[in-house]
Amino acid sequence: MHATVRRYEGIDQSSKDELTRKVDETLMPSLSKLPGFNGYYLIESGDGVFTSVGLFDSSTQAEESTRVASTWLIDQKLESILPNPPKVTSGEVVAHKLTNGTVQA
Repeated sequence: MHATVRRYEGIDQSSKDELTRKVDETLMPSLSKLPGFNGYYLIESGDGVFTSVGLFDSSTQAEESTRVASTWLIDQKLESILPNPPKVTSGEVVAHKLTNGTVQA
């Protein structure tokens, strides 16, 4: 399994609800249709920082998710909400554990 972590900084707090809604309504459905999709998480850290984690079967599939996310950002006209390019980390997941096969928020 491969993970892609994107850290977005400088997000205006007044836009966080719009961003969260658009991620839920348009980005997650697009990512979940990609081959090898295993999960997506969006984390709000406060202070204008959001981090996303995408899980895929292969590195090629994880790289494709970065392309999809970049295109989505432009298509949704979110450049003003996400003013800085994300810091992207991608690699093989070398250890993980799920509880009962499900994740609870």
